[in-house]
Amino acid sequence: MYGSERRRHITETLAASGRVTVADLASGLDVSAETIRRDLSALESEGILERTHGGAVPAIPGGRTERTLAARRAENVDAKAAIGRTALQFLPAPGSAVLLDSGSTTASLVDAMCTGPAEGHGLSLITNSVPLAETLHRAGRDRLHMLGGSARGLTGACVGAETLRALRAIRVDVAFIGANGLEAERGLTTQDPEEAAVKAEMCRAARRVVLLADSSKFGRDFLVSFAGLDKVDVLITDTRPTGALATALDEQGIEVLLP
Repeated sequence: MYGSERRRHITETLAASGRVTVADLASGLDVSAETIRRDLSALESEGILERTHGGAVPAIPGGRTERTLAARRAENVDAKAAIGRTALQFLPAPGSAVLLDSGSTTASLVDAMCTGPAEGHGLSLITNSVPLAETLHRAGRDRLHMLGGSARGLTGACVGAETLRALRAIRVDVAFIGANGLEAERGLTTQDPEEAAVKAEMCRAARRVVLLADSSKFGRDFLVSFAGLDKVDVLITDTRPTGALATALDEQGIEVLLP
């Protein structure tokens, strides 16, 4: 098989499964592991995939450069909207407290809350996201609490010592958390260390952690790990995980829910 044929096969396999390993490709194509590594390097240089330990995942749209909230909200719109609607069932009873992490998928939950007259009313809603707080305020949610701190320009998320102090002083019933990456070994990851610190404290402050992550996050591994899978109670996503991630989620007893 010519190199171009191998690389086409790798690309098609990656599109179908979302992840490939050097060992599986070498065995399936009857070539050496070194040959597969060269193929993966070539495809990575073309922007088709991203190398990982022992394999590869599809390339991240826009690369690893952190993008604005608006840019991320324009991606996987239907999947995120469906995840947000599904997450409504995990809102606790009136009188309870909820933490809403910053991010594009948690923003879809807030959108779903604001389209239903009864969704989220009677709850203490706490967030570090300036855009989410604005949406909730416009929708007339009067028990809205904004965590202090320094607002990041790219994401509108409040971070820093003031945000962390506020989180360490509270205990909420449910935290809805987002992540840039979800991986079997490192768990939940993100690009910015300050946002990672806030997300970690949100997980600690909640009796129940609901992770909202579409399938494009599967197998992604970013700079900072802010929570292991053992910190997550529920994952709401658009496609059922497979492989090592599915095994790890099952071992931790995490409920995986699809729209």
